[in-house]
Amino acid sequence: MSAPLTDLSAEQAAHTLRTHTLRVCVQPEDIDELNHVNNVVYLVWCELAARAHSDRVGMTLPRLMELGAVAVARRHDITYHIPALLGDEVEVWTNLVSSQGIRARREYTLTRVSDQKRLAECFTDWVWVDPVSGRPKRPNPEIVEAFGF
Repeated sequence: MSAPLTDLSAEQAAHTLRTHTLRVCVQPEDIDELNHVNNVVYLVWCELAARAHSDRVGMTLPRLMELGAVAVARRHDITYHIPALLGDEVEVWTNLVSSQGIRARREYTLTRVSDQKRLAECFTDWVWVDPVSGRPKRPNPEIVEAFGF
């Protein structure tokens, strides 16, 4: 039995809220001594995509501070496949895959635009904390709902 149209629309809306794509172009300062993008740069791009996604759904850093909960990274895991090179345009796709209590997980796929080759995959485990005390804190419902959960 297929789901009612309203359920599909709600699922599609949640997917839209949970995902974001950012494009970056490899700059000379991204290149290391091996003439490819330095490994740390991939993580920078992932964080930029996460911040752009958060901004897009209205959860800017000032808004999160006002709401009393900010996400801090607990763990990053990156698998590199092939290197990005100077001038490559890279698409960083991110998906907020889970949000339970004080924890959330975000996945990323980094793809070279010109040939759609997968450069790397990453996930980050985030923990919500009180921006004043730094102690773990559940995000309020407005934050969770903004990301489609």
